[in-house]
Amino acid sequence: MYHHILIPTDGSPLSTVAVEHSMDFARDANAKVTVLTVVSPFHVFSANAAELTDTRTDYERRARMQAAEILTDAQLKAKARGVPCEVEQVENDSPYDVIIRTADKRGCDLIAMASHGRRGVAAIVLGSETLRVLTHSKIPVLVYR
Repeated sequence: MYHHILIPTDGSPLSTVAVEHSMDFARDANAKVTVLTVVSPFHVFSANAAELTDTRTDYERRARMQAAEILTDAQLKAKARGVPCEVEQVENDSPYDVIIRTADKRGCDLIAMASHGRRGVAAIVLGSETLRVLTHSKIPVLVYR
């Protein structure tokens, strides 16, 4: 039914659970996966307290390291399940747009993601990326709660 599943993740606890369930789904569907994480560019003004003291270089280094950890964890989960997996990291202020464009670019026939990721002020400021994906995607979206 599905052959290539895009799994966007921000590394949050719910997103991590969604990655695990998505990997199980991919294994059962005999599908390959692409795991995507979108890193926000450095901003002088931020709702994230850690970013307020960071220099651009510090922020970018920390963001790349966190993204690499998230993607390595996903690759290990895929390998343990025998699921072919590619990963991609993109820097952009609009995660939902990157998710939809990546699914299209890679020929994915399903997007599987968590119902929400970040919490607190960041979630209020950013809004629901999942809702935006659901609203704008032309391919099916499987949402894990």
